[in-house]
Amino acid sequence: MGHLVGKDIYRALGKKIDGLTLRAPWNDTFHALLKQLYSAEEADLIVRMPYGPTTIEHLEQTTGYPRATLERVLEALCLKGLVTDMHVGGQYRYIPSPLAVGIFEFTMMRTGDGVDLKECARLFHDYLSNGGVWEANLGAGQQLQLMRTLPHEQTVAPEEHVEVLDYEKAVSIVESQKQFAVGICSCRHEKSHMGLKRCDVPLETCTSMGEAADYLVRHKLARSIDKSEMLDRLTQARDIGLVMNADNVQKSVSFVCLCCGCCCNLLLGISQFGYPHTLVTSNYLAKAEDTTCDGCLKCKKACPINAISLERLTEPVGKKKARPVVDESICLGCGVCSLACTTGSMTLHHRPQRVLYPETTFEKIILQSLEVGTLQNLLFAEPERLSHQFLRAFVGGFLRLTPVKKALVSQTLRSRFLGALKSGSARAAARPA
Repeated sequence: MGHLVGKDIYRALGKKIDGLTLRAPWNDTFHALLKQLYSAEEADLIVRMPYGPTTIEHLEQTTGYPRATLERVLEALCLKGLVTDMHVGGQYRYIPSPLAVGIFEFTMMRTGDGVDLKECARLFHDYLSNGGVWEANLGAGQQLQLMRTLPHEQTVAPEEHVEVLDYEKAVSIVESQKQFAVGICSCRHEKSHMGLKRCDVPLETCTSMGEAADYLVRHKLARSIDKSEMLDRLTQARDIGLVMNADNVQKSVSFVCLCCGCCCNLLLGISQFGYPHTLVTSNYLAKAEDTTCDGCLKCKKACPINAISLERLTEPVGKKKARPVVDESICLGCGVCSLACTTGSMTLHHRPQRVLYPETTFEKIILQSLEVGTLQNLLFAEPERLSHQFLRAFVGGFLRLTPVKKALVSQTLRSRFLGALKSGSARAAARPA
């Protein structure tokens, strides 16, 4: 079959992963990480797989692997979270996992034998800390990210609470689902191995719903829980003062992460690395009412991204010598500061301009791939076909043109553009493998 061997296969694997929904720039740390996670056989299969979901029958045709080998290798990859299997149209379809949400999360959610988690944590930490991943995915001002922040409902100002939409309410999101799971938080697990976990938040806080919960439970990456426990998790997040970050879609939200400022890599992307768009904000901003604020600054201490600073008062008001100032350019609108406020003066208020979220996972993947420059791989997904290689290069160059990209993600053309892609995707899925 002419398989690649040695370093070449891992370089090809790195290129394949870099072409998915999150860019993964190549360096020696990434090379070492891939060797730690994938066997040469697994790497070769991933390289040969289409970029999008595909059946095992189609993989037999495109990869050259016999059915028995495919079943064995795919099972191993799915158990490690390096391939995602989705049950669509009565059969499973397989897709290579991107760096996130995927390789990082599913690896660090593992607890069994067969993987050196301490070494994986070290490699992930080094890779994410060198800045290359942040620059590759956020350096050009990209704003459509994997996750969006949910406000703690009770922190929204009373006069504005009536306008909170269902897809912005954590409880409403949970009530709309039937299957739930909880697993180890990958970020806290990584930080605990590195000796960088400063909080006392338990490791088991990564919650998922629907098909995502089914995938994680089937592959022993999480345990099944009922709706009651899921709702209890949200209450615990409120009591501890954790940020609720959800799947960045309006419909069929697949996970809600309960995040702290010392461990969450996305929050650290803002506070430590200076990239304000690692998360899509909620539709709210924190604001303190001067007349009731006593200047205790508990809100400043509670903010997970250091978005609140202290302003000394030139003329103290009683015991109040300073007041909190919210940096609206990075405020997530999570409400954690308000949870810590004992006077009720810090509350969430609507942003001047409403934040728009993708309606479905399909929209999110398409728009995110367009922003990071990999949409052509989803449109022409077969790595071995010469026609697809040509079209990926041609269309990729066209989509990289700034005016084209801006037009396609604008509100004017977005619905028409997504509609055309969705229709084409449905026709392709209906064709026999």
